[in-house]
Amino acid sequence: MAFSLFGKRPAEPDQPASEPQEPKRGFFDRMKQAVTRTRESFTESISSVIALTREVDETTLVNLEPLLLAADLGAPTTALVMENLRQRALRTGIQGGDELKHLLKAELKAILDGVACPIQHPATPPEVIMMVGVNGTGKTTTTGKLAAYFTAGKDGPARTVLLCAADTFRAAAIEQLEVWAQRSDVQIIKTKQGGDPSAALYDACAAAKARNTQILIVDTAGRLHTKTDLMKELDKMRRTAQKLIPGAPHQTLLVMDATTGQNGLTQARLFTEAAHVTGIVLTKLDGTAKGGIVLAIATELKLPVIYAGIGEKLEDIIPFDSAAFVDSLLD
Repeated sequence: MAFSLFGKRPAEPDQPASEPQEPKRGFFDRMKQAVTRTRESFTESISSVIALTREVDETTLVNLEPLLLAADLGAPTTALVMENLRQRALRTGIQGGDELKHLLKAELKAILDGVACPIQHPATPPEVIMMVGVNGTGKTTTTGKLAAYFTAGKDGPARTVLLCAADTFRAAAIEQLEVWAQRSDVQIIKTKQGGDPSAALYDACAAAKARNTQILIVDTAGRLHTKTDLMKELDKMRRTAQKLIPGAPHQTLLVMDATTGQNGLTQARLFTEAAHVTGIVLTKLDGTAKGGIVLAIATELKLPVIYAGIGEKLEDIIPFDSAAFVDSLLD
């Protein structure tokens, strides 16, 4: 039998529960800081290629290609960008490094915008958000951060949040989510370790409806035994949620660790097939020099990055913005 735990710890003085939405410049600064390592490596390398180039030619483009690969854009994305730049060079020419940088920014932004789509919120709450991903990517931590993000009204009016600890295979995951519930001052539904995840989710859906909660965030298991087992478990959870809440889950967010780079894409593909993923939360973006993985995700998974984790603090999660990301990357 699942039960609820009420977070009692008040918000810290420097983390008010009703903190106003950040000004745009503050948001840009946070994104810029998050991609510092990638920008320092990427921009410095590009500058060295184009510094003495008065007109971009094939040699310049050949030298640019390995730099895109080194930033972890991936082979398909790099090939697409290079082909478009070559076509532009053949048609009208590219006059110097400034124009090349401008065109590169436009290419990268177009890739990200090509998979972007508005989030479809349900007309009647609760909105169910299911968090999926491999253990160790920061899934449970991200669940807690999103709870604080929504209750603080960072993306609009403050909303009530309920957490569901459906990763019942690890006692540590349940305990960790309890801590985040307390830090975020939200309620949590849990069951004992080894319990049925779908049963915990059923209780959470019922509780969210009874309490008129606006958002239910579900932390799921990240085990990867076999693709079949994973699909069965996630399908069962989706059906369970839909029994009580039409259209649930309304969002399924795949949590990916940016520091794993291309290696993380293989695991990500498995989850996108099994869980009908609608978007990505990219954690530890501040901890890698290969932030180009954002572009690889768009090209190879055909999914938008919705949020980015940029640190260890409760408030270190921001909505992803393609323009801010590209401008920060090629500042």
